[in-house]
Amino acid sequence: MMTDMTQPNSKQYGRPDDEKVIHFMKIAKPAAIFSIILTIASIFFIVTRGLNLGLDFTGGISAELNYTQPANQAAVVQALEQAGFQDAVVQTLGSNKDLLVRMPPQELAVDDLNNAITKAAQLPNNTVTVHKVDVVGGQVGNELYLRSAGAVALALILMLIYVTIRFEIKLAMGAVLSLFHDVVVTIGIFAMMQWPFDLTVLAAVLALIGFSLNDNIVVSDRIRENFRKIRGAEPLEIVNIALTETLRRTIHTSMTLLLVVVAMMILGGDGLKWFSVAMFIGVFVGTYSSIYIGTAFALWRGLNRQDFIVQVKPEFDEEEIP
Repeated sequence: MMTDMTQPNSKQYGRPDDEKVIHFMKIAKPAAIFSIILTIASIFFIVTRGLNLGLDFTGGISAELNYTQPANQAAVVQALEQAGFQDAVVQTLGSNKDLLVRMPPQELAVDDLNNAITKAAQLPNNTVTVHKVDVVGGQVGNELYLRSAGAVALALILMLIYVTIRFEIKLAMGAVLSLFHDVVVTIGIFAMMQWPFDLTVLAAVLALIGFSLNDNIVVSDRIRENFRKIRGAEPLEIVNIALTETLRRTIHTSMTLLLVVVAMMILGGDGLKWFSVAMFIGVFVGTYSSIYIGTAFALWRGLNRQDFIVQVKPEFDEEEIP
């Protein structure tokens, strides 16, 4: 039996009587336990199973193919495997005639690779031309992997500084904690499912940091406004009112983004598949974390009205006259 999170008899503090307050923080403790378990599980899969890194990070070969007739991706993969090119990944480049092939490193020179791929990728009654062959070394891929991890860490640090200056340290710590949660859980799901993790997925993770931060800023701004405006209410009540007032905006933003993401999943082809999957996961995780991690953590740290009042220091102290 579901528990009604709205309480009709709650004080409205100047709000219309027909606008009921949703008591989000009523399930803050179970949500915190769930988040801790989810984060630990994600870290466990990242450490034990690792990420299925794409060629962008591990190094390898990419080649652009152009066919005279539309080509079936599975048939191209099969033809390459028969020629000795194992673990090849084939993606479309705008049409079924233009394909991108990615494969692990090969012990061949670039010119020899061009000839070998051209010969291997031929299909019956469908001539292929190799336009471009790029070789990514393992050292370059490793450096890119380290720089990507550094980019995510730097983004989190800059977010902490920004929210601290913009709002308050308790809200800033909660926001960064929720961003860390979003990153770890999204990457953890990719590690658990062993889905390919390449530069497009990394771009999605960075985009999710921005999406989640935007959600945290909107909520934090409303919390700050209500702490200054509402008198006589407990911090828990003020936070619930702020979350209720921003709920409609959160739903509209999340649903709009989800429509775009689903469209990319269906129509974007293989090139945008894992980017859209990461975004799809992150929309739900980010919306959840802005409420039950970012806001709940600040409330747990003792967020109160004094945190948002500017203390005016007197210009001089009056001396007591004996």
